[in-house]
Parts: sequence; structure tokens; C-alpha cells
Amino acid sequence: MESTDQSGTSLLAVDVGEVNTRAVLFDVVEGRYRFLAIGTARTTAQAPYNHIGEGINRAITRLEDITGRELIGDDDRLIVPSKLDGSGIDMFVGTLSAGPPLQVIAVGLLEDLSLASAQRLVSTTYAQVVDTLGLNDRKKPEERLDMILSQRPDVIVIAGGTENGATNSVIRMVESVGLACSLMAPEQRPEVLFAGNKALNEEVETRLGTLTKHYFAPNVRPAIEVEQLSPAQTRMAEIFRSIRSTRIPGVGNLDEWSGMRLTPTSTAFGRIIQFLSKVYDPAKGVLGIDVGASATTIAAAFDGELSLGVFPEYGLGMGIPGLLENGSIEDIQRWIPLEVGEDYIRDYIFNKKIYPASLPVSTEDLAIEQALARQAIRRAIFAAEDGFPKKIGRSGIGMLPWFEPILATGSVLTRAPSVGHSLLTLLDAVQPTSITTIVLDQSNLAAPLGAAAPINPYLSVQVLESSAFLSLATVITPIANTRPGTPILRLHVTYESGDETSFDIKQGTLEALPIPMGEAARLRLQPLHRSDVGMGGPGRGGSVRVVGGMLGVVIDARGRPIRLPRDPSRRQDLYKKWLWTLGG
Repeated sequence: MESTDQSGTSLLAVDVGEVNTRAVLFDVVEGRYRFLAIGTARTTAQAPYNHIGEGINRAITRLEDITGRELIGDDDRLIVPSKLDGSGIDMFVGTLSAGPPLQVIAVGLLEDLSLASAQRLVSTTYAQVVDTLGLNDRKKPEERLDMILSQRPDVIVIAGGTENGATNSVIRMVESVGLACSLMAPEQRPEVLFAGNKALNEEVETRLGTLTKHYFAPNVRPAIEVEQLSPAQTRMAEIFRSIRSTRIPGVGNLDEWSGMRLTPTSTAFGRIIQFLSKVYDPAKGVLGIDVGASATTIAAAFDGELSLGVFPEYGLGMGIPGLLENGSIEDIQRWIPLEVGEDYIRDYIFNKKIYPASLPVSTEDLAIEQALARQAIRRAIFAAEDGFPKKIGRSGIGMLPWFEPILATGSVLTRAPSVGHSLLTLLDAVQPTSITTIVLDQSNLAAPLGAAAPINPYLSVQVLESSAFLSLATVITPIANTRPGTPILRLHVTYESGDETSFDIKQGTLEALPIPMGEAARLRLQPLHRSDVGMGGPGRGGSVRVVGGMLGVVIDARGRPIRLPRDPSRRQDLYKKWLWTLGG
């Protein structure tokens, strides 16, 4: 990428999360945009401050202390534009994930078509479907009213009718929504998004009128076999911003600073993953994982087509009991390499719900925290896969699609005791296939860059090309149906120095090849026992150039899915061995 001629154009990004508020500064250094520094403070949306402005000011003040650059003037306002003395900034963007998930009722006609599309649309932002209305749900009109009134939703999303398709059935649904809104106090009425047959927009307008704030988006199901969520996602983001502005003091100010472009953190994160998918191998997708307190976000993009899933029930804050509601205590316990009782795990989970900012203070707490992260990521990926394109490369049925790279962020990963802990957590949770690079967004830059992309794409591209992101390792995953201990891959390595070495990889093992950070090597892969390394099918090998990450090149031959021993002591020994292999 050539140097931009917008030298001196600085940008401040503020991300308000459920636990932390971050202020990130970017500017031009030697003709190219660079990440300069980050200031972090606790989010102050809750008591005693009840206003996010205090947390934002603290984060910016810390950023000023780090950089020595004045960003806020004596009038307590941002200095915009920047001045000749170096103070101030030229652009500002904001992202937000703080606050409880929006409560949504999804309305559609057929359960597996428009209603399913409406629910997937809801899952693209910080929201939860609390109930549904469908043509075949057999609810009587009064029961529909009772349901809407009792749930008191923040938002109602209505889909249904292909273009020039069903009309009467959709209008009956709209009438039920309108009647329910008329029975509510004005301040309790939900905002309504209509994303169905656009031929009905005028009738919907007539029936909802001044009853409640409503929006229109292109049909999420324009044809039976076609689903288009992207245009409606913009409206969902607008609704999210609107509701947050009225319910969380200070969000309106942040939106004004952003030029009325405040973006949900998940939307901005997905935007970067979508961009990367246009740059990397179109035969593979790009996977983004953001493990936050408010939600776990899964963004998967394939040649520019984005599938975004936001799962508050798998967040590591208030939603953390969702891991028990959607699974079992045994699912979490199997990832803990220590003797920890079920009661202790439950106590930790519910304490984490009450105090999401709490940090693990013991070896047991750290093990539980990382086990919860594994389970949250794994459950979120399972839930998100429903939205992945059907015709994408995989190593087998039930296995994850091929991704290159996999980008992950979230405090549970970036603040782990070592990068070995971070990588092992991701390998256990994601269980990637084929050959991929795992990258850690250690400064949580992806969302700010996604928010900045529409106003300064040069900045986003050039920071992505810099060393701001940490490559953990190139991971090779041979998959074979054979007994543990059986050689399944012969590896021949040629280093840049000209040195060569060969060795076999056995089924059930995790190995690390010490290729220095940033150094390239040529690997010749020869599958044994018809193992599959993603090079055209079982038994097919070849040569590939790899670049060493922080932990070199890792060969994960533990099988897919990873099958853990039932015996706790054997399982614990394995974890210790795997972590030692990765330098943890």
C-alpha cells in the first residue's frame, strides 16, 4: 500500500465495553498510519457514576499521560482539529457494546424461512430473541397480544412475504403488533423494524403510524431460496444506537462526537473480518472471534460475504450463566486441568455475573476462566455455523470450514499468563482444520479499525499491514481416522539458512516447530495413513511456505473433534504436556 497524502490526519477511537472503556490513538508516522497508544479505564455505565462519560474521560486522560499529547481542552471538549503544537485530533470514531442485550420479539410467517431469517438478523447485534410470532404457532389473537404485552420487548422485528408474495398474512401480524403498541404506555412501546415484502411498506406505515418509532429495511427473504441480511443489519445497528442513547447516559454525547456514526462494536469487528476475506485466499474464509463480557462475537467472511453472530448468552459477564443453561457443568469441567469441584465452578460463574470485572486470583480461578472461554467460543461457533455458506471447503462432515487467518481478541485471551495459554485456549475451542495462521489482536484494535474504515480506509489498511497484531503461530492440522500413536504426517522442513530436518507426527500429539518469529520456512507435507491436511483430500500432500509466529509452527494432531480422556488425572497430565509444548 502506498503512503497516503493525508499526513497529519490523526484519529481517536473510543470503544465502550461492558467492563472496559478504551481510547486508541492512530496517526501518521514516517508517511504511514500507525497505532500509537491505548488508554484503558473501567466503564462507568453503572452506579455510582451511571454515565459513560466519566470512563471515557479517564481513558482519554490515560492516553494523554502515555503519549504526552493533549487531547481534551480546558473547556472539557475534544480538541478538533489538531493544532500545530501537536495537540488534538482530526477524526473521531466510537464503538459500543455496553449495556444489557436488547429484548426482541421476532415475527415471521414460516418458521424455517422468514422467521428464521428474522432471528438471524437479531443475532447480528447485542440482542436476544425472547419470543416469536409465526403463521403456524397457533396462537389466538388475544394470546399474541398477551405475549407481546408480557414480554415488554425493546424491539420487534417483522419479516415475511417474498417480494410480491404474501400480503394478508403479513398485515395480520403487523396489526397484532400495532394493537399491542396501542395498549402500552408511550414510553414502554418497542421500536419496530419491518424487513418483509417491500410492497407492504405503505400499509405498514399506515397501521403503525405514530404508535411507535419504526424503520424499514430491504426484505431479508426476497425469495424462498435467498436470504439477505446485510442491508437490514444497518437498520439494526441504528436501532441499537437509538435505544442505547435513551437508556445509557452519555451515549448520546459519544454519538455526537462520532458525527452520529456510533457503531456497535460487533458491527465494526465484522467489517474488518469482511475486508480481510477480500485480501486472503478466496478458497478459505477468515474467522474473527471476540470474547467479551457482554457477548461472544463470531464473524466469518468468505470472499467478501460476511456472516456475523453476536451471542450475549455466551458473554463472560452478565450472560455467563447461559453456559450452564445451554450446556452442562461437565462441559466446562472437562477443560479444567485441575481438581475443581462442581460447586466451586458454579459459585465462580455466578460471582462473575455479579462482578464481571473481577480477575482470577488463584490457579483454580484462572483455570475456570479459561475453561469458560473455551466453552463460550465453542458454543458460539456452533450457533454461528448455521449462517455460514453451504458450499465452502471443509475437511469432513461436522468439521469447521477452512479459515486463513483466524483473528481473536478479548481480555481473557490478551491478558492470559502467556501466549501459550492464549493459543491453547483457541486451539481447544476453535479446533481449526487444514493450515491456518492464528493472530491475536492484543490491543483490541479490530473494532476501532472497522469503525474508522468508512471515513479513512487508508488508516485501516495500513495499520492492518503493520505489526500491531501478534501472529501466535501457523497451525497445521492433519486429520486421520487411526489409533493414537500412529504416524500420520511426515514433515520435511527447509529453513531460510538452508538447514533441513525431517520427522514424523503421531496421532494424538501436539508439536511445536521452533521457526523464529517472522522467519519463513518451506515445509513438505507427506500424509500417512490417508490423513488430510487440507491440500486436496485424504493422502494428498505438497509443499507450503510458512512464516513463524510467536510460537513458531504448531502441528495439532489431536484429532477432530478433540476427544479427551474420561479419567481426570490422565486429562490433567495431557493439559500440562500440551501447555508445556507451547511454552506456557
